[in-house]
Amino acid sequence: MKQITTIVAISGSLKSTSANTNILRAMAKIAPENISIKIVEGLDQLPHFNPEITEDILVVTHFRNQIKAADGVVFSTPEYAFGVPGVLKNALDWLVSSGELNDKPVAAISVSPMHTGGDKALASLLLTLSALGTNTTQNASLAIGAIKSKMNEAGEITNPETLQELNAVLTALLESIHPK
Repeated sequence: MKQITTIVAISGSLKSTSANTNILRAMAKIAPENISIKIVEGLDQLPHFNPEITEDILVVTHFRNQIKAADGVVFSTPEYAFGVPGVLKNALDWLVSSGELNDKPVAAISVSPMHTGGDKALASLLLTLSALGTNTTQNASLAIGAIKSKMNEAGEITNPETLQELNAVLTALLESIHPK
């Protein structure tokens, strides 16, 4: 019996029809059956980060525990004002001192209707993930531009190249989780 590899997926968008969340759903669909990809919910429930808060906050503890229990993490973010959305940055700030992402294999994706694919948000996310001590390989990042032409109205990826690129990112993440 194959061991199940657990990956948590974090979307930087709270929008119910988010292309970023849909990208994570697509990745979950193409994953091998021994790979469990679970989308983290409730980033909007995390309080504003404050390093002086020392008592346990249930929602923060739950968020940290999901990251800690995972074999790897994949992020997908839109680009807002050339950076990651505040809700995603806030979530990452809650992980700075607790260390759940230290040495954790991660993948990073940015999705945008613009042709640049949210490359500035991706660069910002990768910089933050580096500061958090993650294990991020170059092949485990991807900027997807012109997303509206690559999905149908139901949010499903219809572009074969995009599916191949997602598969390549997932493969790179899995190789960093299970090095040969």
